[in-house]
Amino acid sequence: MYLAYVTTTDRGATDRLLSAVAEHLQAAGAQLAGVVQTNTDCADSSKCDMDVQVLPAGETIRISQSLGTQSRGCRLDPAALEQAVGYVTASLEDAPQLLIINKFGKHEADGRGFRPVIAEALAQDIPVLVGVNGLNSEKFLEFTGGEAEQLSSDIQAITDWFNRVTAQRAAAA
Repeated sequence: MYLAYVTTTDRGATDRLLSAVAEHLQAAGAQLAGVVQTNTDCADSSKCDMDVQVLPAGETIRISQSLGTQSRGCRLDPAALEQAVGYVTASLEDAPQLLIINKFGKHEADGRGFRPVIAEALAQDIPVLVGVNGLNSEKFLEFTGGEAEQLSSDIQAITDWFNRVTAQRAAAA
């Protein structure tokens, strides 16, 4: 099983890191699947719009919904998230070299969202890289049985892991 995760503490840092990793690996010719997230500040609040791009060069889907300036609830649009999940699930048929999931969030912690896609990729021996925040790290470690490898939050460490995993998979084939 090839499963790794990164955790950062700065707001949006994991999203920026995984987007940069995807761009770097694709430029090097890697075949990717999954989603990376971009956040756009909203002019009317401290919240941001959240969009995911389906890899390798698919659709961009807004996964946040505007609930108004006074709202305090979760702004995730579950239908949009499931649309992205559907696209990513279908892309596993192309046997990518790596599945990148921007975040193991509340939906994944509760058994929904990208959690089944992660499990399916691992069952197909597709390496998986996931962003995990502190709020959901315990549920993530429980889901993985402690088998996930934590990587340093920098492009070189992630690239080194990807290259090592790719070489191991090639040697086993």
